[in-house]
Amino acid sequence: MRVLALLDGTLVDPEVPLLYADDPGVQRGDGIFETILVVERHPRELGPHLDRLERSARLMDLPLPERAGWQRAVQAVIDAWPWHTAPEMVLKLVCTRGADDSEQAPTGFAMGSEVSAGILRKRAEGVSAVTLERGYDPQLKDRAPWLLLSAKTLSYAVNMAALREADRRGADEVVFTATDGSVLEGPTSNVVLARGRTLLTTPPDSGILAGTTQAALFRAAEQAGWQARVESFPATELFHADGVWLVSSIRLISQVHTLDGIRLKADADLHTELTGLYESQY
Repeated sequence: MRVLALLDGTLVDPEVPLLYADDPGVQRGDGIFETILVVERHPRELGPHLDRLERSARLMDLPLPERAGWQRAVQAVIDAWPWHTAPEMVLKLVCTRGADDSEQAPTGFAMGSEVSAGILRKRAEGVSAVTLERGYDPQLKDRAPWLLLSAKTLSYAVNMAALREADRRGADEVVFTATDGSVLEGPTSNVVLARGRTLLTTPPDSGILAGTTQAALFRAAEQAGWQARVESFPATELFHADGVWLVSSIRLISQVHTLDGIRLKADADLHTELTGLYESQY
C-alpha cells in the first residue's frame, strides 16, 4: 500500500514513474530524504525532520523547495491514508537535484507506506547486531565537509551493504565504529546505552546523523529525572552497559540483546520504562 503526493498537494498514482532517467538522484544518489512515523494521523517530530531536511540540503548545496510545500504534501498523504486498516504509516520525504539541466527544478515528493513486519518484529523482540568499521575517524567531519558525513542523503549503498554483511554473520543490525574504536551509529539508527540512570549517545559532530527519535527519548528521560549525555564512548562500553538500544523514527526503541555473538544485559523492565518515556511525548 502506497500513497504519493507532490509538493503542491496533488496526489499521484504511485504506479506511474515520477523521476526522469537522468535525475542525479537516480544515477548518483544526489538527493536527500527523511523518514517519519505517522500514528493515527499524527506525524512524530515533523518539525525536527523538516529542520534536518533543510540542513542536509544546505550541506549539499541543494536548492530545497519551501517548507510549506512539504507540509502540503505531508497533509495530502495523511488525508488519503486508510487509517481504519493501518493505524501507522511510514512517511518518506524525498528531494533530488532534478534532471541534469540548470533549468530543471529539484524534484520533491512525499510517500506513505506500511510499516514492515520486520520492523514490528524488531520493536517487539529486540535485535542482534555486529560491530563493523565505518572507516573514518570521529574528527573527520569538520576537516572534510564535502564527505557529507552528517547529511541524510540518498547515497545509502554502504549502509545497505553493511546490513547485508550483518545478515551474512547471522545478525539483524550493525553498530558502526570509528577508526579509534568509538561508537558512531547504526546504518539507519542512533545508538543509545544506559549506565545506571544515565543515557548516552554519540555526538553529531563525530560525523553521524543527529537523531530526532533519540532527541525525543532524551527529552522525556530528562523530564523523568534521568541524566542524558551526548558524548563519545568506546564500543567496549556496549558490553558492560545496563542496556543498549538502536533508536530510529520507524524502529523506535529497539533493544540490542546480542552484539558480536555475545549476550548483552537486556532488562525487560528498563526497556519498558524507556519505551514508555518516549511514548509519553505523544
